[in-house]
Amino acid sequence: MIPLYHDLADETVLVVGGGAVGRRKALGFAEETRVVVVSPAFDDRLCEAAAEGDAPIELVRAAPDAGTVPGWIDRVGPALVVAATDDRAVNAAVEAVALDAGILVNRTDVAGGRDPGSVVVPATVADGPVRVAVSTGGRSPALSKALRERIGSEIEGAGAMAELSGDLRAELSEAGVDPATRREAIRRVVRSEGVWKALQKGRSKARNEAENVIEGVVDR
Repeated sequence: MIPLYHDLADETVLVVGGGAVGRRKALGFAEETRVVVVSPAFDDRLCEAAAEGDAPIELVRAAPDAGTVPGWIDRVGPALVVAATDDRAVNAAVEAVALDAGILVNRTDVAGGRDPGSVVVPATVADGPVRVAVSTGGRSPALSKALRERIGSEIEGAGAMAELSGDLRAELSEAGVDPATRREAIRRVVRSEGVWKALQKGRSKARNEAENVIEGVVDR
C-alpha cells in the first residue's frame, strides 16, 4: 500500500459501529471533518464528546444490517466509510457497498491484504502543520502506537519550524532570490541547531538566528 494524505475538509465520514473501535475512529476523524456514527448503542465517551459539541459528531441510533447499509450510504453521502462493528457480516456488507459506490472504506476487522479502494487509517502524531503517519499495514496496532509515541518526542518543535521556514521561503521568493539559492538557504535553516534551540526561546529569537543563516547563503 502507498501512503497518501486525503483532505476531508467539508466532507462527511460515515462510521458504522459505535463501540470502542468506532469511538476511536469517530473522534480521530472529527478533528478534521463531520462524522456520522450509526449504531444501536454507543460508547460512553463517544456520547460525551457528541453531547459536549466539541467535535462535529452526529449519533444515529439504528442497527444497520446487510440490507440497510446501502440506504445509509446514500443518505449520508460520505467521502469515506468506516466499518467498525463487531459483526463481520455487517462489516463485509459495508465494505462491499462502499466499494461498489466508488467510496473509500476502512474496515477495522481486516488486517493485511485489502481490495483497491480499501484504506488503512494510520496512527498519527502532529505538531502544528507537521503530521507524521505510522502504519504496520494493520498487522500490529500496538507497534503503530509505540512508534507514534516515540516519534512524538522527536518532532517536538517541528510545527514552529515549519511555520518559520515557510514564511522565510515566501519572503525570499518575493524578494526575487533565485530558486536554487532559496532552497539552499531554507535547507540550512531547517538543519541549523542554532535555529532549533532559538525556537525554544520564542519566534523572534528563532527568526533572528534564521536570518543570520540565510545571510550566509544569499550574500556569498
